[in-house]
Amino acid sequence: MLYTREMFHRKKTQEELDVDVRFLLANERTLLAWIRTGLTIIAGGIAISFVSADVAFGTAIGIGAIIFGGLLSLVGYSRYRIADTAIRNGELPSTGTGGILVVVGVVLFAAALVVVRSIQA
Repeated sequence: MLYTREMFHRKKTQEELDVDVRFLLANERTLLAWIRTGLTIIAGGIAISFVSADVAFGTAIGIGAIIFGGLLSLVGYSRYRIADTAIRNGELPSTGTGGILVVVGVVLFAAALVVVRSIQA
């Protein structure tokens, strides 16, 4: 009985672990999605800084968006490394706080776009 319990609860070594390559590739696609989102927000920040009638406000919003887009790429890479380690160890990665960061950032960016548009009107 003891042998059976140890057999099912024993952690596998790296040589014994059979990592499904689909999980690794899905993790890479997720990283690319984070980077794509960051680049999109950076492009939006550049557009805002050029389109805004109020130069100081538009530049501030644009620079904020550019910094936020860069931070999103860093968060995505961090999530990628955490998930990669978890996949290779046969564990589930934690959910983290990256998702809420994206939601809050996009909502703030959308609100800034509305403000800039109302100033121009």
